[in-house]
Amino acid sequence: MAWSTLPGQRARSTKGTPVSFSLTILRPEASQQRTVEETTTGLDLFGDDRTVVAMRVNGEVRDLARELADGDEVEPILFSSDEGLYIVRHSAAHVAAQALQNLRADALLGIGPPITDGFYYDFATEPLTPDDLKVLEKDMGRIVKERQRFVRRVVSDEQARAELAAEPFKLELIGLKGNHGDAEGASVEVGAGDLTIYDNVRRDGSVAWKDLCRGPHVPHTGYLGNGWALTRTSAAYWRGDQANAQLQRLYGTAWASKDDLLAYKTRLEEAAKRDHRKLGTELDLFSFHELVGSGLPLFHPKGGIIKREMEDYVRARHIAEGFDYVGTPHIAKEELFYTSGHLPYYADGMFPPLLEDAERDEQGNVVKGGQAYRLKAMNCPMHNLIFSSRGRSYRELPLRFFEFGTVYRDEKSGVVQGLTRVRSITQDDSHSYVTKEQAPDEVRHLLRFILGLLRDFGLDDVALELSTRDEDGKKKDKFIGSDEQWAEATEVLAQIADESGLRVVPDPGGAAYYGPKISIQARDAIGRVWQMSTIQYDFNQPERFGLQYTAADGSHQQPVMIHSAKFGSLERFMGVLIEHYAGAFPAWLSPVQVVAIPVADAFDGYLADVAAQLRAAGVRVDVDDSDDRFGKKIRNAAKEKTPFVLIAGGEDVDAGAVSFRFRDGSQRNQVPVAQAIAEIVEWIASRRNDSPTAEGELR
Repeated sequence: MAWSTLPGQRARSTKGTPVSFSLTILRPEASQQRTVEETTTGLDLFGDDRTVVAMRVNGEVRDLARELADGDEVEPILFSSDEGLYIVRHSAAHVAAQALQNLRADALLGIGPPITDGFYYDFATEPLTPDDLKVLEKDMGRIVKERQRFVRRVVSDEQARAELAAEPFKLELIGLKGNHGDAEGASVEVGAGDLTIYDNVRRDGSVAWKDLCRGPHVPHTGYLGNGWALTRTSAAYWRGDQANAQLQRLYGTAWASKDDLLAYKTRLEEAAKRDHRKLGTELDLFSFHELVGSGLPLFHPKGGIIKREMEDYVRARHIAEGFDYVGTPHIAKEELFYTSGHLPYYADGMFPPLLEDAERDEQGNVVKGGQAYRLKAMNCPMHNLIFSSRGRSYRELPLRFFEFGTVYRDEKSGVVQGLTRVRSITQDDSHSYVTKEQAPDEVRHLLRFILGLLRDFGLDDVALELSTRDEDGKKKDKFIGSDEQWAEATEVLAQIADESGLRVVPDPGGAAYYGPKISIQARDAIGRVWQMSTIQYDFNQPERFGLQYTAADGSHQQPVMIHSAKFGSLERFMGVLIEHYAGAFPAWLSPVQVVAIPVADAFDGYLADVAAQLRAAGVRVDVDDSDDRFGKKIRNAAKEKTPFVLIAGGEDVDAGAVSFRFRDGSQRNQVPVAQAIAEIVEWIASRRNDSPTAEGELR
């Protein structure tokens, strides 16, 4: 028997009999089968539950307004889930764009994707002011209260071009359909399937606004409630390319409730207090100077202590883990980086060539080129040359090279940010040369090494990101090697990531050009996630350099190369540590571990002797014998976040003791000097990452 349906009508047979069909509703606690006799949408199932913003039907995420069919498996997507927040934020971006075009009718629409913790929308318009944001927020509130429905329409390319004829950026996106891989944020608008437009429809049925969009969206704007806000504006480039038109980017955020929004704003305030650029100045750790250039940090003595502690730690750990320390120059001939593949595939990240023996005219223009050199962007090409400097036997493998190598990346000025995005990068860079059979165990070894390092520095809430190659779109051209090589390498990393028991986040298209990688993500003290260390599987560079080892049977075989950076970037890792600890470093890492403060000048000599004993025990200690009043000295030590403050007055001197004052303001009085020194030395040697306090035992 044939069946026919029309949108919005009950399903009937051609003889007019109502049809029953079965749905399976999937929920975390249990699955439920349900029989319905009416044409059913997600709103029919979940419309009374405002915590549900969309649904997954047979694995595909859809709007709640879409119809369901016999045999469908339906899973509600909750507002509070990551996927639900993504949908809510995308819907909020549409509301923001509608409000902006209400304010400026001539503004042209760019792209408006959801991002971590929020959304943005790009426009071709004049710069936005803080007063503009207030007007926009007010109009967004009106749109939210109107409960405008998000109505999806499938359109042809010709229909879309006709409807969006006044939006040149949208017309360009229509031309990208099915090939959006190179367009920043374009995947929210166009893809390989049908083109769709979403209308924002008022209660009277009139269309308030529309946008090219793949969706899905919440059922109506009222779902946004009062958990959203606009946050800031910035300049941007169309599709993220500086060669394209400059646009204005409007940022906002959206959450499941007003309480969640307020909690987010509190986190932002806390993040501002922890900003490593601010603390770096206040604690006299590092600086940048225009005569040196942006992204090129200068480490001051106190920052140098932290840097040295990090270097000493990771150098010793590498040696203990079976690595050989090597060293390589900062520049090399261009030919080296063509051989490695960096210039063919990574040229945008490298600085321009340096010409040796070039002839120049009076204006400094090169009239006859010399030998071209490049600042190195990676250490691996030179490590390959060390490997190939003599014959290698299978008995030497795994062969592990490590160096603190400073590399140079031509980061654009708009993305350089403090220590977390720099142009000179000190990498604790290692390369393991192994047989193909040894590769899985070497990856496990490196992952254990990294997780232990992160724990030692107080970062123990971690997840793994598995970066693989892009299979389609323009990005596929940045990857080299055969399908078989990529499949084998990806399987090794995927298996080890899964067996780690840690959460694994997929990152399609994020691999290095020469192979897939695992990145370790660490969550800091206020819940932010940072990408830290990496492990990369490379089957390409050994081939490009012709690396070989002699196997047990006498044949020459090609090794597999495993790249790994434990800190990732020493500069970035330090920036993360500053923010994680809000500058209050663990005692073992603190630039100044003890400040000794006499109550009066008469006790300077007494504390100078205590300080000398501490220095002899390897403790970093300062004596504040300045002309400041005692109370100001205490405040200064607190501002500098010193873990131990030792105070001495008349009673302390008479008792041969000192008094402790800790970072939390607590105190212990008249501790014998020998005991105080022993407790401080023991605490530092333990490498504990918590702060000492009078409430707990130091020993």
